[in-house]
Amino acid sequence: MTVLRSIALFGLAALLEIGGAWLVWQGVREQRGWAWIGGGLIALGLYGFVATLQPDAQFGRILAAYGGVFVAGSLAWGMVADGYRPDRWDVLGALICLAGVGVIMYAPRG
Repeated sequence: MTVLRSIALFGLAALLEIGGAWLVWQGVREQRGWAWIGGGLIALGLYGFVATLQPDAQFGRILAAYGGVFVAGSLAWGMVADGYRPDRWDVLGALICLAGVGVIMYAPRG
């Protein structure tokens, strides 16, 4: 159950961070305005809070593992929100990152 909670929190963190950054990007680069930027800043702040809810207490481990989730999530976000089509190297890189998440977070320690 702890692993499932951790994975769900990583998913929520990615949604908030990537979504927040995308909203800021849209507000600035696509000139959609301050409401988009403000929404992005709120989402980014919530991301920082969600990261603290991980069951593991090691900040460095959590953020290192989250990096892999961020990589894969960013590619997925680009596909859904912007029509980006990753090539095989993007996909391979994301899978390697997700394997790293598994090793960093969920390897047996004793």
